[in-house]
Amino acid sequence: MFERHQGGNEAVLVCLDFGEPDYLESIEEFKLLAEGNGYEARVVIQGKRQKPDAKLFAGSGKVEEIAAAVQASNASTVLFNHALSGAQERNLERALQCRVSDRVRLILDIFAQRARSAEGKLQVELAQLQYLSTRLVRGWTHLERQRGGIGTRGGPGETQLEIDRRLIGDKMKSVKERLLQVQKQRDTQRRARERAGQFSVSLVGYTNAGKSTLFNALTHANVYAANQLFATLDTTNRKLFLDHEHSLVLSDTVGFIRDLPHGLVAAFRATLEETVRASLLLHVVDAASDTREMQIVEVNKVLTEIGADRIPQILVWNKIDLKQGEPQVERDEYGKIRAVRISAKMNQGLDLLRQALVEAMPISPTTE
Repeated sequence: MFERHQGGNEAVLVCLDFGEPDYLESIEEFKLLAEGNGYEARVVIQGKRQKPDAKLFAGSGKVEEIAAAVQASNASTVLFNHALSGAQERNLERALQCRVSDRVRLILDIFAQRARSAEGKLQVELAQLQYLSTRLVRGWTHLERQRGGIGTRGGPGETQLEIDRRLIGDKMKSVKERLLQVQKQRDTQRRARERAGQFSVSLVGYTNAGKSTLFNALTHANVYAANQLFATLDTTNRKLFLDHEHSLVLSDTVGFIRDLPHGLVAAFRATLEETVRASLLLHVVDAASDTREMQIVEVNKVLTEIGADRIPQILVWNKIDLKQGEPQVERDEYGKIRAVRISAKMNQGLDLLRQALVEAMPISPTTE
């Protein structure tokens, strides 16, 4: 779909401040996104604006500063920590004389690299096609040339833009049909679990919070886990035995991120169905992150968007070893478990988490 970026390219990063409270933290996160795509961030251009410039997003003066940085650093790409319209992207490439990519494209590229399952790959492809279709409408005016009808279904007078739009539409329809078949298989498996009365728990959280590390520690699975954004894209389910009486199905899901492209949320809705249908959510939080409270808010936004905001949650404060914290259970004023402090990597507090899960299960547990 997209041409995969080859690692080692120097890039200029552009992060403009529109008054967001977590502006500085967003810069560090964007650097990780760039590195995850194989870019080397040579320069970070910052600046304040009230609102984006309609034509160039950054304004003519700032674009001149970016152009100078591109020349000085010999960068081949400029990456914007923002969503650009197709027209803005085209205008910037003309002004800067180099490739320009936005935050949405960067996230899509990472998803394309990391997807492993058939469903995950189809979902990423659909999101990419949706992204490209906006570029056709808004930015690809250079394709609006008349083209004869030889070899095209549209006949004489159909423009290249119309042909490209139709081809993308056909491709999206095909991908949706294939995705529907895969989703039917997943629904069949889910209904079988529901008929068996199996208690289900989904791990949710901000990307790189440690969900997969926790999943592996609890289930002794071998799910890929790494200190990088979006290490996990595909939902993995495992049976988890808590003691001789209690068992459940644990699901590891894709991590969330601020300003997650809406198209990706929609495309991954089927994968996130595991979250929507769960009996309980373990909301994993990086306790060592300075932006942990913001990350909780961002995750809850997506949970609301997919209809999972009413499912009971237990906060799991992970990575307490980085803050010299101690494993413990936190309860509210009614004695109900609100949070558990653990370190999945160091195997600290997992016994407390298992006990918390037993306590959260129905009075009459499913036995094996």
